[in-house]
Amino acid sequence: MEKDSLKDKLYKYMDAGFPIIYLNTFEEDKVDIIVSEISSGKEVYEWNETYGYMDFQTKTPMMEDCDLEHMLDQLKSFDLLDRKIILLKDITAYLEDPRIVSKIKGIARMINQGADATVIIISTTLVIPKELEKFITILEMDYLNTDEIKTIIRTFISDNGLPEVKSALVDELALAFKGLTEFEINNLLALSYADDGVLTRKDLRLIFDQKQQMIKKAGILEMIPLKETIDDIGGLENLKDWFVRKAKVYKNMNKAKAYGVDMPKGVLIAGVPGCGKSLNAKAAANLFEVPLLRLDMGRLMGKYVGESEGNLRKAIALAEAISPCVLWIDELEKAFAGIGGGGSGAEVTTRLFGNFLTWMQEKDSPTFVVATANDITKLPPELLRKGRFDEIFYVGLPNDQEREKIFQIHIAKRRPQDLKNIKISELVKNSSGFSGADIEGVVKDAVESAFADDKASIQTNDVLDAIKNTHSLSEIMKDALEKMTKEYETRKFKNASR
Repeated sequence: MEKDSLKDKLYKYMDAGFPIIYLNTFEEDKVDIIVSEISSGKEVYEWNETYGYMDFQTKTPMMEDCDLEHMLDQLKSFDLLDRKIILLKDITAYLEDPRIVSKIKGIARMINQGADATVIIISTTLVIPKELEKFITILEMDYLNTDEIKTIIRTFISDNGLPEVKSALVDELALAFKGLTEFEINNLLALSYADDGVLTRKDLRLIFDQKQQMIKKAGILEMIPLKETIDDIGGLENLKDWFVRKAKVYKNMNKAKAYGVDMPKGVLIAGVPGCGKSLNAKAAANLFEVPLLRLDMGRLMGKYVGESEGNLRKAIALAEAISPCVLWIDELEKAFAGIGGGGSGAEVTTRLFGNFLTWMQEKDSPTFVVATANDITKLPPELLRKGRFDEIFYVGLPNDQEREKIFQIHIAKRRPQDLKNIKISELVKNSSGFSGADIEGVVKDAVESAFADDKASIQTNDVLDAIKNTHSLSEIMKDALEKMTKEYETRKFKNASR
């Protein structure tokens, strides 16, 4: 079933008498157009910080020096309020003023008592005072779909008399523009046009840079550069094979869908710290040939009612708009610590968890989630149920063959010319209980030491000395690792290694 557009939702909520609709969006001009189309003869009052009380149609001030409080006073009776739409912009700071909040609450109560009116707050920041929480409904501007973006591109080409652009390039540009607003798309098209008077494939770089800017400014997601490949992972053959199979589906989504294959949801990789869980997230995005977005759950937490949930919705919407992509959620157990406990912090976390679960269960977008966790015992059992993730893998300490491969990878990365002279079997024999991160640290230390001692190359003994001077993860976390390993085996999670 097709989702309702913002225009449809806004009309329905206004028609149903919802008192305050909070539009969390940057695109004020687009909202103005929508409000004009659905106002149905109602008078529209607009207030913004720059001009105060304005004529909605002409955008000219209606009253000099009319502050927000004075404007709200114009609507303090039922008769004055009836058949009105009150559009409030730039009022985020005012929502911390008890007098303003009280006046908006009074208007909301009159609407609940039968006044045919709606308050529409437009803001890029979600601020909901506790006193207004029950009166507010949050709506967000839908991201443009590919067909809408193609229309914008073709309109721009036509309006500016540009040479005809091949359909394949329009398709490519539309996919690259996904996640950007109409305002940003038009700005980038104008910038590309100003550069050389044509639209070409080299403009894709400009779009990618803008996407990175957008993600940085949002402050919730981070776009991770893709350097690591599946070949940089030593061992974990079962997990790597699984990723290769999923990549085939991902790169041929339309064919897979027509064949009856469900859209892949994602994977939870749990287990020992420093054994390649994060590396797998990066390698998966490289294998799928899509952007890698990292979600820091700690950044979601906000101080206002509903802000944390709004941030999660924004992060998910942004990831889905940019999709196909890999969404990496690191240390998942920390994000949902405290679920079911007491206090307002636990309540927010529980609501976030519920929203995340619902999305994981219902999502059909090509947003592939790679979640990593060090301690699965701290995760709520609902998250581990079938249907949330396609698979849950356990990553343990590397075995002999895997340690051999990890040593080879890290030595070859730093001193490829020395690899043939080093007895890897000796290193493997002396590094039992070492994690992948331990081995990387050992190789780095050995290379640095050889350089400091003015040696022409690194030898087996240099690496063995570094091993002797390193306390392995199995020494440092002996009891915790044994407990963790037993837990994963009891739960019968799929082993990432063969």
